[in-house]
Amino acid sequence: MKAIAYNIKPEEKECLVLANHKKHDITIIANSLSKETLPFAQGKEVLIVFNEDVLDADLILGLRTLGIKYIATSSFETQHIDLNAAGLAGFKIANVPVMKDGNNLAMERMQQVIKNLDNWAAGKCVGKACCCPNDCGAAMRKGEENGKH
Repeated sequence: MKAIAYNIKPEEKECLVLANHKKHDITIIANSLSKETLPFAQGKEVLIVFNEDVLDADLILGLRTLGIKYIATSSFETQHIDLNAAGLAGFKIANVPVMKDGNNLAMERMQQVIKNLDNWAAGKCVGKACCCPNDCGAAMRKGEENGKH
């Protein structure tokens, strides 16, 4: 998959490159995602985002216009993403689920990000990493596990 990662820290960059094993074509941008840096996403399928980057409705629409179809966050939190706007735009969204031992080390998080890209590339669901607000099945099962449905 062709992906772009904005606002990546040096230690995260190294882990992302190692976890990827040159499977996916990932462009790494040091700058934060903004209206000014949005054009770098042209022709990519996946946006890799970090906690510090807020994805509001305007940025989400801009990403959709540029061809982005997937959003992978390297965190277990999703408050920085307008999930409703992303759902309306038809994005598939994945996070890094909380790990059993509670550690979310950079390498483990980047391995999960790449696993999410691998699953999407194979046409598969990302399972417990699914954060899609739309009814894709995985989100429903996740809600059932948490007693939400």
